[in-house]
Amino acid sequence: MKLFYRGAHYAPLTQVNSGLKSSRRRAPAQAAMYSRPWHQLLTEAESDITCAPINFYENQHKALGRSNRPRALISVANRHIVSRHPLPDLFQGMTNMLKNRRLTIALSALLCGALGSSTLAQAQSQTRPDLEGTWTNKSLTNLQRPEGVESLVVTPEQAVIIAARTPIAGIEGGLDEGDGVNDLPEEGADDFGVRAYNNFWVEPGNNLALVKGEHRTSYVIDPPNGRVPRREDPQYDFPRSNFGARYATGIADYSGPEAFPNSERCLLGFGNKAGPGMMGALYNTTSQFVQADDYVMILVEMVHDARIIPIYDTPDEARANRRPAAHELWFGDSVGWYEGDELVVETVNINPLQLSQSSVPVTKQGTITERFSRHSDDEIVYQFIVEDSNLYLQPWTAELSFYATEDRLYEYACHEGNYSMPGSLAGARTLEVHEELGITDR
Repeated sequence: MKLFYRGAHYAPLTQVNSGLKSSRRRAPAQAAMYSRPWHQLLTEAESDITCAPINFYENQHKALGRSNRPRALISVANRHIVSRHPLPDLFQGMTNMLKNRRLTIALSALLCGALGSSTLAQAQSQTRPDLEGTWTNKSLTNLQRPEGVESLVVTPEQAVIIAARTPIAGIEGGLDEGDGVNDLPEEGADDFGVRAYNNFWVEPGNNLALVKGEHRTSYVIDPPNGRVPRREDPQYDFPRSNFGARYATGIADYSGPEAFPNSERCLLGFGNKAGPGMMGALYNTTSQFVQADDYVMILVEMVHDARIIPIYDTPDEARANRRPAAHELWFGDSVGWYEGDELVVETVNINPLQLSQSSVPVTKQGTITERFSRHSDDEIVYQFIVEDSNLYLQPWTAELSFYATEDRLYEYACHEGNYSMPGSLAGARTLEVHEELGITDR
């Protein structure tokens, strides 16, 4: 049985049957074939079983017209068809009866799978890493190395000490536990809106990031100092709304809902959870990876951000299939391909509103390249390289790991019970009325 390669998918292929029109009369040889059991016919699939792109069928279907549509045709999942010309009466009858598309797809998927499942599975395992599953990247490591820490890799004992003094949500040494230490800020204080109530509300992890068995003090591994090499005169081509601390909240100008940060508007998760440049955050650090033949989907628990990345055979083919520049998508225009045991994803043209508040911004000339590799049964090593001479002195690289988890993704009901936004807007409108009326007593 011959195989053809399409993306990361192998399927049986023989010459596509050119005679799609079914004859009303059967030749003696065809009649003899129909008299044999259907399972015996399937074992003789070397010469007459076809898996072809579904658009081939659709084109032929239109060309032949309604009266001459091929009778011996069964649809198969993932935009492929399997056809046998002529089919046994059993299958031809089933084809005519199966008006339900789902049943048709299931039947034909079973056929193709039964014919070449072992070969297909072997071919796929040799050409791509298995990244499917549910993963978490929670840790107390930040993008950049803390001041006073020189080494990227530290001992387990040093990691515990550094983690204990790592700020969480902008708070040095932990959160407000009602013990008089790190109490919540006063109204109007500079740090108001960057601090959580207590540890009940957050789950960032309890230690530094563990990558390939090493405790890391920063995600940035290049430059060696663990710092992002930002230019002093960055040339942004999008409005940069600097909301200060990474988790700052409650600091919009209250002119309307559009003035609030993306995460408060429930448009995107905060902390660059879904990337490109995927990092840990205060909570909801679980992600699900799904690999199909021509796509990879990454679903992030926070705000249910979903990246759907088309996969191609080569980098050139991937780049040739980019979307129009006018399509400024959340998470950017991402295309991918496999290089040995790595999934490579290259992203450009990220939505400017996302970039305005991103921890990893790039301009239209910038590129973020992500690499996913399966380091062990329970670890995916994830690396992203940022290149943009408009914003950075040099390309820089960050690296972290995703670890397998038994946890399931939970619903992230962002707007349900979101009293802060209408409350903030109502309060702002009230203050405007008071100012207009000259009322000073609040």
